[in-house]
Amino acid sequence: MIDHVGISVRDYDRSRAFYEAVLAPIGAGLVMEISAAVTGNGTRHAGFGRDGKPTFWIGDRADAKFTHDGLHLAFVADSRAAVDAFHAAAIAAGATDNGAPGIRARYHPNYYGAFVIDPDGHNVKAVCHRPEASS
Repeated sequence: MIDHVGISVRDYDRSRAFYEAVLAPIGAGLVMEISAAVTGNGTRHAGFGRDGKPTFWIGDRADAKFTHDGLHLAFVADSRAAVDAFHAAAIAAGATDNGAPGIRARYHPNYYGAFVIDPDGHNVKAVCHRPEASS
């Protein structure tokens, strides 16, 4: 179980817009934003989530060294249709396809996911664990 995940991004405004677009289809959105004035170190942070709880954070780290090998983020989707919508929104927002929506039976028979590479090279996925009839 993940409480929250945070990643550094090279272009805060671009990444904020990207995640606002791709998380909307799975019922998540911007919950909290922390300005550079509040952090005191010149960085901005945006927390995305549901029901007022930020569970996924991006942070403005334009000077950070990026090593994305092995980084993978999975977002829960309530339906297979939401996974499909996530993938479509991600591609429209500039992501690269890294696995079209579909069953990944190697994980379990109802594992329905879609993978994209975000603007900073992160492997990002939406997944629904429910059987098709529950979608």
